[in-house]
Amino acid sequence: MPHPESHAPGAKGPGSRARARRRIIVPGIGPNSPEPAIELPSAAEVPAMPFEEFFLSAPPVANVDERYGVWAYFAIFALMLCSSAGVPFIGTFALGGGAVLASRGELDLAAVLVASILGGEIGGIVGYHIGFRWGRRIMERPGHRQEQRQRLLTRGEQLYQTWGRLAVFVTTAMISGAAHMKFSQFVVWNLITTTAFVLAVGPASYGAGKIAHGHHDATSIAFLVFGLAVAVVLIWFTRRRRRRDKPVTAAS
Repeated sequence: MPHPESHAPGAKGPGSRARARRRIIVPGIGPNSPEPAIELPSAAEVPAMPFEEFFLSAPPVANVDERYGVWAYFAIFALMLCSSAGVPFIGTFALGGGAVLASRGELDLAAVLVASILGGEIGGIVGYHIGFRWGRRIMERPGHRQEQRQRLLTRGEQLYQTWGRLAVFVTTAMISGAAHMKFSQFVVWNLITTTAFVLAVGPASYGAGKIAHGHHDATSIAFLVFGLAVAVVLIWFTRRRRRRDKPVTAAS
């Protein structure tokens, strides 16, 4: 006896499922039938694609920038922040290394420079507040190299008396805070100092990296010359101010 729901319209009983399965069976193709022959078009029938169009349509090759993403720039930012806050040298290595990677096409130079400037500015503000609150206590506390720390603090205060705001170029942010430099002035001059430092080290490292990898074009040489020129101007300015300051320091 047939199932009562097998003849109902819209029913999904066993009979309807069997009929649905029978409808999708294609004659001549089954588990025991030979595979149908597939005819491929000849080379003459395939439309030719220009090389330029094929090259432009190819997917881009992943590089270090895509592999690390924003973390590479965040690391440069963090190391520059720590360096400006008081940890020496690591900011220079981070900026120089990032610029060299940019010369190889693995990072973006503009992003490296921006991350370095932001890290240097924020790190300087952190170092300023540390010096403003605890700088004198840290410099004068008894212990290892107490005399050197006291001389460094005294020298920094003398520079701020004679150089004024320009002392930011040759003193640390902690000394600026310990000398109680006006905060609004420090923010502006620390940004100028950080930008000058980044524009000296970054382009010079980028140009040197380019030239080291065989790129002797005018752009690579211009980057190297520009960075070295900024560094020379900063060194010349600092030495000139120190020579002018020697008689004043001796008289005091």
